[in-house]
Amino acid sequence: MKSSDNKSQHGTVAVEFGIVLPILMLTLFGITQFGTAYYKQQVLTAAVREGARMGVVAISPRPSTNQIQQKVLAYLSDVGWDVSKAAVSVSGAQQTSGSALTVQATYPTSLGVVSKLVQQGSIPVDANGDVSLKAKVVMEIE
Repeated sequence: MKSSDNKSQHGTVAVEFGIVLPILMLTLFGITQFGTAYYKQQVLTAAVREGARMGVVAISPRPSTNQIQQKVLAYLSDVGWDVSKAAVSVSGAQQTSGSALTVQATYPTSLGVVSKLVQQGSIPVDANGDVSLKAKVVMEIE
């Protein structure tokens, strides 16, 4: 014989599932979006690091500012990024050993919902809803 408590519990599982599912989906979506943003930031940092490394190695003649910029843009192109959006700046190229070489890059990218969330915070978002990723590497010339 069934107790009367079982009959009152029939809809409870559906209601609990309805409450938990949106929270679970929001968490999974957030992890995916922030993971994508982190990946893009790491790609930009790696590109800048490659350019800086090219500029500091002890070769003669030393790479020019333009060659270092092209190295960064080639890296971004190799991973499928639109290099026309990238802005690369180099300072300290072709200096003497022991000097600092600085390579910086910015790249506007849409991060989907993350862009909308950070729009409310201190991270600048442009009119298109793009976040400008930035990377900077300083290395000592060999």
